[in-house]
Amino acid sequence: MKILNLGCGTKTSASPEVINIDWSIYLRFKKNPLLRVIAPLFVKGERLERFHALPTNIMVHNLSRGIPFASDSIDAIYHSHLLEHLDRNVAERFLIEVKRVLKPGGIHRIVVPDFEQGCRQYVEHIALCDVHSSEAVSHEHYIEGILEQSVRQESSGTRQQSGFRRLLENLILGDARRRGETHQWMYDRISLCQLLALLGYKHPRVCTYNVSLIPHWSEYRLEVDECGNEYKPASLYVEAEK
Repeated sequence: MKILNLGCGTKTSASPEVINIDWSIYLRFKKNPLLRVIAPLFVKGERLERFHALPTNIMVHNLSRGIPFASDSIDAIYHSHLLEHLDRNVAERFLIEVKRVLKPGGIHRIVVPDFEQGCRQYVEHIALCDVHSSEAVSHEHYIEGILEQSVRQESSGTRQQSGFRRLLENLILGDARRRGETHQWMYDRISLCQLLALLGYKHPRVCTYNVSLIPHWSEYRLEVDECGNEYKPASLYVEAEK
């Protein structure tokens, strides 16, 4: 069994069956001796701790250049909260590239923020505000949950910096869009399954974080936290076959 964990960030698997691949700013800094030294000048606190704690079992590769594996060579490909960061035309090319690499019958497992769930919570909270006016003070949170990561200009971590550090970080790392932090599109269970079907995938279906057609999926622990709970609640889980 060979599984690719694309855009893994810090959520990697130590299993020899899993190949973790990412191209994050912090990972590139850590792989570069000079940038590794200057990183503490503009990254501090919890983010600096995460920088130092980046796993070493990650292949550094820019996925916009394709997936560096032969056609029909991989049993399963997984990515979590990656697809929504791609422009729609780029996302389609990426999904086609994943299909190229998968073996016939291979599994493509996708996790994205669940747009339907966010919208339902927003509408439900409007109804709640109509009944209990005191709830209005928290209503902005429900709008923010849907829109904030699509429209932000500055990285949330950078906003917490002050003075020189903030200026230096924006200068070197760029704004939120340049860093790939912003959401370029959102998906629900209908739109994502339809997109996969249009691109030639078979049997697209919604599943849950702990259910998969990938054998022994739960053993890789890619979708649970240290306590075994769902790692990213409010997510949509979809699988399809090549």
